Amino acid sequence: MNIHSLRRYLAVALPMVGSAILLFSCESKKEVVEEVSTETMMTEYSENLSITMSENGIKSYHFETPLMEGYGVARDPYREFRKGIKITLFDENDPSKVSAVLTANYAIFYEDRKLWEAKGNVEAENVDGRKLYTSQLFWNQATHRIYSNVDSRIVDGEEIYNCEGFESDEAMQDWTYRKLKGVTYVSDEALEDGGSQSDSLKSAQKSETTPAAKRENASGNRRQKATENRQLEMERTPSRVNPRLEAESENNVQRMWRRSATSLENR
Repeated sequence: MNIHSLRRYLAVALPMVGSAILLFSCESKKEVVEEVSTETMMTEYSENLSITMSENGIKSYHFETPLMEGYGVARDPYREFRKGIKITLFDENDPSKVSAVLTANYAIFYEDRKLWEAKGNVEAENVDGRKLYTSQLFWNQATHRIYSNVDSRIVDGEEIYNCEGFESDEAMQDWTYRKLKGVTYVSDEALEDGGSQSDSLKSAQKSETTPAAKRENASGNRRQKATENRQLEMERTPSRVNPRLEAESENNVQRMWRRSATSLENR
């Protein structure tokens, strides 16, 4: 191939290669744009929504929210409740009865996985008055279980359970604590005042004590007992004065009396 033929070949081939690269680049950008747009494409929007959901023809739960936004064409379709939500669960054996009520500042529901996630001041209460306070809660509708991986507080009558993570049935009857930090007992008056731990505490918080803490407590008790024994012995033992110092003190007193008497006679 001579130089003229090579030039003619390059003049034809290079534009074709450039066009192919440009076409491939445009197709890739188009795919990325389409993927991003479907993830953020809102397919539902409702304000002041109140709706009852059914499962297998039976009333399951009811929710109220100021705002619901749905993203049905996302890879993992979900509904978002950015302004808070209130969910009322019904008894599966008697749908006319309420089994629990949950409120949160934010919630998201993944439709395909049947999974709820509630965050921000999550509070729940069941029909027996058992209350739950946490910052994050998951509710799996497929397994009918609720759980959390963060610090939570469960108020059951006069008992307050503080734990790090738990799992329960959605009716909040059967509890499993992943890491129980302690149990506090309070009176009914304290619970009526919002569960404040004040003078109404019946007993101190029961929590696990490490071996090192037990040894430190025992050592401190022994030191306190020894100090008390020494003080008691000092109180029982009469004070002892050096005889020499006692005689000198008596002589000094006598001299002071003689001087006073002489001064009076001179007057």
